[in-house]
Amino acid sequence: MSGTGIGESMGARGARAKALAVLRIRGRAVAAALLPVAVAVVLFAGAAAGHMEGAGWDIARWVVAVCALIVLVTAAAVTTVIVRATPALSPTVDLPERSAPDLYRLVRDLAERLEVPAPSALALTPDCDSWLEDRSHPAHSISGGRRRTGEAPVLVIGSPFLWWMRVAELRAVLAPVVAGTGSAADPDIAAARRYVRGLDAAVADAARPGRGLMGKVVARFVGRTARQLLRGCQEHAAGMERWVAAAASERAQAVDYGLRIVAQEQVGLAYAGWDRLLTRVALPAWRMGRWPSRLDAGVVSALTELSRRDRLAEGFTSRLGERPACDLLEEPGAVDEAASLLAARLFHGGPAGQGPDWAPVDWQHYPEEVVDRKWRTEAARIHRVLDELGVPPSRGPQGPTLARVIDHLSARPGGEASDVLAAVLTARMAREEATPEPVPAAQAAADGSEDALALWGGGDPLPLMPIQPPRSGRELLADHVVAMVCCTAVDSVGAVPGLDWLDGPALLVDGERLADLGAPVLSLVEEGDAQPLRVWLGSLGVRPEKPVRLV
Repeated sequence: MSGTGIGESMGARGARAKALAVLRIRGRAVAAALLPVAVAVVLFAGAAAGHMEGAGWDIARWVVAVCALIVLVTAAAVTTVIVRATPALSPTVDLPERSAPDLYRLVRDLAERLEVPAPSALALTPDCDSWLEDRSHPAHSISGGRRRTGEAPVLVIGSPFLWWMRVAELRAVLAPVVAGTGSAADPDIAAARRYVRGLDAAVADAARPGRGLMGKVVARFVGRTARQLLRGCQEHAAGMERWVAAAASERAQAVDYGLRIVAQEQVGLAYAGWDRLLTRVALPAWRMGRWPSRLDAGVVSALTELSRRDRLAEGFTSRLGERPACDLLEEPGAVDEAASLLAARLFHGGPAGQGPDWAPVDWQHYPEEVVDRKWRTEAARIHRVLDELGVPPSRGPQGPTLARVIDHLSARPGGEASDVLAAVLTARMAREEATPEPVPAAQAAADGSEDALALWGGGDPLPLMPIQPPRSGRELLADHVVAMVCCTAVDSVGAVPGLDWLDGPALLVDGERLADLGAPVLSLVEEGDAQPLRVWLGSLGVRPEKPVRLV
């Protein structure tokens, strides 16, 4: 065994065996490309020695020589494309050592205890996961510094972990990840990984549009060749990564193993809270042109609320008295803001910088800038659609009223009116969303975030990872009816918009959240039955004929 530092465990031996299998496939491909050259050399050497003479041998020599030259040039071109292709890179927020010296110290101490090389740098991702990423390719030097082949990989840490987990829990969770740097230092495994990443990058590069006719032909040939090579080694590459994970897990058992079992429960809880926060709280804000600037801090509030409601989560908040992992950062607020903006871009597709139509919002102003604005925007939209359909205003005071919506949807039983209204509403929203939003290019150029994400995404359209499928027409209609009800309640009985950490926008009356509005609205939308909603409104003293203020 070479001195790699990954130990003589079964996982290490298995990973190296699979890596050698990948390299043998690479060697066979090189040998196949050099075979015509070798045959040509033998034929010319035979002629120089006085053998293989005659017209037939002369013709054979030159035919083989021409074929060897064509194969050699083609192989050299394919190899050049594979070597120069930029491997995919995960979107992250760079975390230089000056921004988190304590976190760097924790990771290096952990690597020393595991007897593996320390990661070369740290980065954060707006997701509940952690991994090692090789950024030795020259195109990956997004921070201005150049990386060398063979340099230790970058440790990518899920940003929600830093706010929810305690320092000891984070160290325990990162132990098996950091242990993977030992395998990354093995020359055979590193070479196999570079080969597979190059093939994968070449396949992706060949599929990109925007080439001329000749460029398409060459790209198609290179992509097909790389795809064949990748298909031949993918089984061995997958097995290599499984053995690498097994070796890292085995090595990490010597460090905080008991605490890791407990910390894994926090990983699952953090994932649940993060997913709920993105889909229920952040997504409505993104749709309104606002991005919450403290998403990671919001995870703590969401999980604290979850532990208050759910008996299964009881006891988890007792950990909050210990030192949180975000204390390892010099400026947690700035890091949280950068991760929050990246999350908005990845999951929703917002622009890279701030502007009048894309501005940060803190949690204190979320009810006013997001919830109230969302309700009134949707209420205005449904009334514009009713105008398009020629629905007359309801009798009573001038202005848009909830009674107009209720009368129209309950005019025909069975929810027949809902289908037409939902279809027009969906078409209108599609037109509004198709209108491109201006990107503040000056701000994006100033902070460099546009260039960084262009490198990470490889030109793919944003959002790279949408978090919610498109809503159906009746779901959109129900949301707009709820918005109209909430606006009426705010303007008539003094209700206020609020924020529920697990469910997003909420209607508060006397400080209490009203959570029973969904069923009456669905009864109106699905069945055309307005009676449950009228009873609900009457219990609060809400008058549907009172006009509301729209945006």
